[in-house]
Amino acid sequence: MTAKRLRVHVDGIVQGVGFRPFVHGLAREFGVSGWVRNTGEGVDIEAEAVDLDGFLTALRARTPALARIDTVTLAALEPLGDKGFVIQLSAATGGRRTLVSPDTATCADCLAELADPADRRYRYPFVNCTNCGPRFTIVTGVPYDRAATTMADFAMCAPCRQEYDDPTDRRFHAQPTCCPACGPRLSLLDRAGTTLPGDPLLAAAARLRDGAIVAVKGLGGYHLAVDAADESAVARLRGRKHREDKPFAVLVPDLAAARALCAVDETEAALLSGSRRPIVLLDRRPDAALAPSVAPGNRYVGLLLPYTPLHHLLIEAVGRPIVLTSGNVSDEPIAYTDADAGDRLGGIADAFLVHDRPIHMRTDDSVARVVTGRAQPVRRSRGYAPEPLRLPVECSRPVLAVGAELKSTFCLARGRHAFVSHHIGDLANYETFRSFTEGIEHFGRLFDVVPEVVAHDLHPEYLSTKYALDLPDVDLVGVQHHHAHIASCLADNGVSEPVVGVAFDGTGFGTDGTLWGGEILVADLASFQRVGHLAPVPLPGGAAAIRAPWRMAAAYLQAAYGDDIPVGLAVEGRNAATWTTVLAMAARAVNAPLTTSAGRLFDAVAALVGVRDEVNYEGQAAIELEQRADPAQRGAYPLSSSGGVLAGTDLIRAVVDDLRRGIAVPVIAARFHRGLAAATVRAAVDAASTAGLDTVALSGGVFQNVTLLTLVIDGLQAEGLRVLTHEQVPCNDGGISLGQAAVAAALPAYDSGTGR
Repeated sequence: MTAKRLRVHVDGIVQGVGFRPFVHGLAREFGVSGWVRNTGEGVDIEAEAVDLDGFLTALRARTPALARIDTVTLAALEPLGDKGFVIQLSAATGGRRTLVSPDTATCADCLAELADPADRRYRYPFVNCTNCGPRFTIVTGVPYDRAATTMADFAMCAPCRQEYDDPTDRRFHAQPTCCPACGPRLSLLDRAGTTLPGDPLLAAAARLRDGAIVAVKGLGGYHLAVDAADESAVARLRGRKHREDKPFAVLVPDLAAARALCAVDETEAALLSGSRRPIVLLDRRPDAALAPSVAPGNRYVGLLLPYTPLHHLLIEAVGRPIVLTSGNVSDEPIAYTDADAGDRLGGIADAFLVHDRPIHMRTDDSVARVVTGRAQPVRRSRGYAPEPLRLPVECSRPVLAVGAELKSTFCLARGRHAFVSHHIGDLANYETFRSFTEGIEHFGRLFDVVPEVVAHDLHPEYLSTKYALDLPDVDLVGVQHHHAHIASCLADNGVSEPVVGVAFDGTGFGTDGTLWGGEILVADLASFQRVGHLAPVPLPGGAAAIRAPWRMAAAYLQAAYGDDIPVGLAVEGRNAATWTTVLAMAARAVNAPLTTSAGRLFDAVAALVGVRDEVNYEGQAAIELEQRADPAQRGAYPLSSSGGVLAGTDLIRAVVDDLRRGIAVPVIAARFHRGLAAATVRAAVDAASTAGLDTVALSGGVFQNVTLLTLVIDGLQAEGLRVLTHEQVPCNDGGISLGQAAVAAALPAYDSGTGR
């Protein structure tokens, strides 16, 4: 019988995940001769046998755990009569279009070695293999080989080299392969950088048990650790870090420990213990043994399980949960170089648990939560980035989308692949902006994307917009903020057809020059029509009103009652010194731009009922208002609409009436949530009916509110509508860059490359 030979090209996440040894094993199993190698564009295979069908079927169906095949391309060749199958050296020819896998949690095999006294990697904090370990944070280039990682300077010892060269070993071409004889090493340093005596890990654990703050160098940067049950130590960390109220994440050793602190359902357990290992927001048990300062005023706590051998060993040595929060001063990017950590964390940490493997790309922990049985990202970073998302439309030209200002991400796109960056942060900080620009350059090199089209927000003062406008030789696409939110949700769900979009957030620059944020749109990827919104109110003091929700309470009271604001309201009494000035500012439209923001409506109600007059982090007032809501309450405040404009002042008057009747705050908070949800459902149903649509997309940071989101989803589904929510990128501004990229890809003007 005549042999057949095929050239097989595989695109996807197929490097650094054990794909070549997998192919080698399949070839031996099916009697196939030829070769396999990495290239800058994926993996190439030449396969020869009388029958290749079984080999090709298994290639697609039995991929390694961390691999992801996007496409398999076949081309017939003349048989060569090869004997045997070999793994060739990587080829650097052609473009650089391979995909890089995210950093992944330590696998079961490596954990077994870590715990085995007879194993040469026993208690070695850097054990890894092809199925786990660092990837994105250590990659400096492609093809993905050791020379293109921060492991390049660690020469492998003979036993590690033997594993690395053996196609039957799970460490075959695992680029971070190492052991105690040849790999990175731990040290414990004091604030002055002096190495401290003893076992670094055990000494660090002892300090944590004694109440010290220890900076720990992880995968994508430094963390600050402290005993999570020690109120004095946690409060001291808050003070030194200048982080007044925002919750800290807590590292626990296993699911049993997680369940001792929080309610954990099956979906949450799978999310906690999966290979991505995000921080998962969970409902804290009343008797949880956590210091009050871990998450003050918050019934939720973010838990995570160990995702590196170092974390496993450290939490085991400490013997109880520890706070593990980003290594920075509040609002700064996470420290990731040793010198930077010493400079910026020296006034916070009492000791530094460090290692000598450089981090190439700083990457924060990801954050997720489960809503209506599905995982939803709050921050997409380590464990997820830079795994590409698939666009519902093809980019005819390479695109860079620069995102928003807060919770910044960027996105590079080519073809159907959208590479959304790791979480960058608030661009108003210089170090964060530098991280943003360096990240764009790194992604461009890594994925061989030279942007020809750059999508940006309409806000002229966003640093991301200014960055885009300064780029030479590119075509610019301005994308309205809330259209980008809805486009992000569409792309997240692989949808391109028109939908009704509900975009509720803090503020975004509208096409009419006002600040939008409570929007009902009819939109597809390429265009949108604004068909409804919350009635605009002044934002007295501009950004000052975002930091001081009581200002929004004053503005809404004035909008609701004019000059006849009810007397004796507590919010006025608490802010009497400047109350009249703020009302005058709003009335005269002096430094008081109009806004339709749903987020600011939440702020107003939170201040009215006494939950919070000022905030220490974004969304704090709304978060605390939601947590005060009584889940048993079934009442809802009425909210009228006219011509698609929703009268938020109706809710304010209802809140004031109940306050004056002495109704409890949990009841008021619940009635407010339920009233806004019911009005949102009615507005979306009306818009869908008018436009002849059957799908509603929900996006914007306000939909991080689980109570509101659940009520709106239930209401829309009860009306027979399909509901799209986020599953791959956050609904907040962290997903904006994906939406911008999808809009740029969908615009017909770019199909011919002629520009807008």
